Amino acid sequence: MSAIWYVTFEIRRRGLLARRARSPRETRTFASESEAKAFARSKLDEGLVVFAGTINPHLPRQLIPSQNIADWLVEQ
Repeated sequence: MSAIWYVTFEIRRRGLLARRARSPRETRTFASESEAKAFARSKLDEGLVVFAGTINPHLPRQLIPSQNIADWLVEQ
């Protein structure tokens, strides 16, 4: 089964970072929305900024910005 969902989260800053890497991010991919939600919930619980969405060419395309993550997590 191929990855359909991704979750991108901000990595906590440690020490001094180069100017171009001030907001480092990491992305993980998942085969299902439920797996992506579980991972996003864990990162949100850590206090990190989280984004999620579907990977192209999966339809319907979805993008969940950080301000909507909490609502997305409670959707059935």
